[in-house]
Amino acid sequence: MTQHIETAPAARPAGTATAWWRDAVIYQVYVRSFADGDGDGIGDLPGIRSRLPYLAGLGVDALWITPFYASPMADFGYDVADHRDVDPVFGTLDDARALVGEAHELGLRVIVDVVPNHTSDRHAWFQEALAAGPGSPARDRYIFRDGRGDGGELPPNDWESVFGGPAWTRVPDGQWYLHLFAPEQPDLNWENPEVRADFADVLRFWLDIGVDGFRVDVAHGMVKAPGLPDVGHAGQVTMLGRQVLPYFDQDGVHEIHRSWRRLLDSYDGERIAVAEAWAPTAERLARYVRPDELHQAFNFHYLTADWDAAAKREIITESLRTNGLVGAPTTWVLSNHDVKRHVTRYGDGAVGRRRARAAALLMLALPGSAYIYQGEELGLNEVLDLPEEYLQDPQRGRDPESGRDGCRVPLPWSGDEPPFGFGPGGSWLPVPPEWKELTVERQSADPDSMLSLYRTALRIRRGHPALGDGELRWLDGEPGTLVFSREPADPDAPRLVCAVNMGSGAVRIPAHGRVLLASGPIRPDGDRVVLPPDTAVWCEITPATGGNPARGR
Repeated sequence: MTQHIETAPAARPAGTATAWWRDAVIYQVYVRSFADGDGDGIGDLPGIRSRLPYLAGLGVDALWITPFYASPMADFGYDVADHRDVDPVFGTLDDARALVGEAHELGLRVIVDVVPNHTSDRHAWFQEALAAGPGSPARDRYIFRDGRGDGGELPPNDWESVFGGPAWTRVPDGQWYLHLFAPEQPDLNWENPEVRADFADVLRFWLDIGVDGFRVDVAHGMVKAPGLPDVGHAGQVTMLGRQVLPYFDQDGVHEIHRSWRRLLDSYDGERIAVAEAWAPTAERLARYVRPDELHQAFNFHYLTADWDAAAKREIITESLRTNGLVGAPTTWVLSNHDVKRHVTRYGDGAVGRRRARAAALLMLALPGSAYIYQGEELGLNEVLDLPEEYLQDPQRGRDPESGRDGCRVPLPWSGDEPPFGFGPGGSWLPVPPEWKELTVERQSADPDSMLSLYRTALRIRRGHPALGDGELRWLDGEPGTLVFSREPADPDAPRLVCAVNMGSGAVRIPAHGRVLLASGPIRPDGDRVVLPPDTAVWCEITPATGGNPARGR
């Protein structure tokens, strides 16, 4: 049961102006699976437009939309054939313009994906490169090399694709081209000035349409190690099944990001760029958000942390420390379109959902910006039993268990039968019948639902002077708990204390002022509160009433 007392107003209090992106809550829309407007079973831009009031009512600040560009869909849109056009399966350029305009009318900003590391093999440039032959200017836009061995029959080096197998494919004239992902996604040569100029033009194209920023796919990958040396197995780090390979995260990418920051800063309205950068350490990740580079970077170190108080605290502390060194906000994320949903990672079933409720309050109380993956506000689990004929993710080539289809199942909106209002037709992936209990329609009518918890938490977060951008102060807590205080800039404004019990048994914590919101049942016990396992609580301490916070450290 959700417990809450009074909700804060929707508007931010006076005197708390900040760059919008420093503490924005951004909702990720995986376009194929959000809402279908034309009945073909695939989500599209008209579908998103129809659900914009839902997102505004949820209380988020912006939406980030995954690629909807012209694409043969070898990697569901991350193989782009034309960055300046919309694929017909998703709509038209007019739909994109209308979506941006309608979102702005509702107070929502719009962030779109840009995919600069590679194109589709159907891109006009790559088709030209194949026809032009070795040594041509067209081939220099990509990374073509002669092979090794007497007849050039071996790949140019030992690099492996993220999706499995060699990162090289041979073409009929004997040369090889590099693809760090699928063979249908040839890597661009970012040493070529024409590539840099074209992508700057792509950014301007969408900025002129009115988008508020970009999520930069594989922001750590565009620049390759000089000479493309063999790497063996040295330096590989694995995070949720994804390798941070040693030929990623080259220093040269930062000059590209600096040039993009200058372009973004030339537009009105604080347009931003967010890095999808897999770096081996928090210090390396912080380099992407230095003051003259990108605005945010996804915090995958937080996403990968286990449901464990010590592990979470270590990641939170280190993330705040390293981002603080460069003056950047930290981002917090629990799930996305590339990893198993956190309900399942946290134990699945009732345990997973209970922990997910607590994790939401923890994330939304932390200083910085939070990302919500579509459906997490409904408590959706990973779908683990999809029929084989539906499994199309190219990442399964590396490991059949690493497929991402299960986190991309379409959202349940309403009704009692699949696909639960996803669209007027069917759905490209089957929606589990048991999600009948998790539809937006049902949860909107239940004050104790996961959706109601998110709506209340986001409303409080937007209105409370201690939440959003700022600092965190750890407080003493029982073993297995996290307890911290958020201090407002105005000393006369109320503070907020967040306590999370990640242990196996109930704990008694000091009564930190009045309860604003709890992820599950709690009860008073004298001057303390009994906090069950896998439960979080927000308490408010006003200067007039004081409170009983534990000693800070």
